[in-house]
Amino acid sequence: MKLKLITLIFIAMTNTNYATAQLTLTAIQSVEHQLDDVMEITDTSILKTKLVAVENAFTHEPNEINKLRLGIICHEIALHFYFLVKTVYKGYAQKSFDILNEMFLQQETTVALMPFIASYRASALSLVSAETKKLKYLGQAFVLFNEAIKNYAAVSYLPEFLRGSVAENLPWFFFAKRKYAKHDFTAIIKKYELDKNYANNKIMSFTYWAWANQHQAKKYKSQAIQYLDKAILLDPDFKAANEKASNLKLKISRR
Repeated sequence: MKLKLITLIFIAMTNTNYATAQLTLTAIQSVEHQLDDVMEITDTSILKTKLVAVENAFTHEPNEINKLRLGIICHEIALHFYFLVKTVYKGYAQKSFDILNEMFLQQETTVALMPFIASYRASALSLVSAETKKLKYLGQAFVLFNEAIKNYAAVSYLPEFLRGSVAENLPWFFFAKRKYAKHDFTAIIKKYELDKNYANNKIMSFTYWAWANQHQAKKYKSQAIQYLDKAILLDPDFKAANEKASNLKLKISRR
């Protein structure tokens, strides 16, 4: 399914079958447990191995959860390797978008999968923009992010986490979109502090680091260091933001 179907995407946004009211945090966490090993992979050697395993799993058992896992792992491959355009990894952003967009448009898709599908679909489109150098796709990606946040942010950190992650990595001249980074990571922290089940340790480690990274001014020094300490504490195995948080804490502390 190609990007020419973008019109259908916006029509599908209004589908009430995927209303947040049908979702519970417990149902979403159950899905997340089946996806966690393909989300936010920082080790590229593990990522390559995981890609082969996920592709094989989908080939032998092409069910709904394996299809979603494939869409996410393709997103992670594109995120880490899209700039190597002459490698075998070229085109994985488009592959991820196509898989996730197809799932999004299917009426029978399990409702609890929708926060993951909608969020990663938007992020995949932003990666298509980066790979193709076509800015119109970036604009469309943020429209999709906004809709995903409207529908699912109350019960899932993922829409704001991925929009914030995209926003913080944009060049400075995208200042209108870069502002979402501060907003989104702050919003996640507020919801997490009200309910610790809202997000897992890995995500919160990244989120606390990202907040501090966005607030390096002197007036935020105390709060930033507190959040960096939390980022480190939540990642004792160095699988999330421990190292980056430690380095940033040292930098901020010296000021």
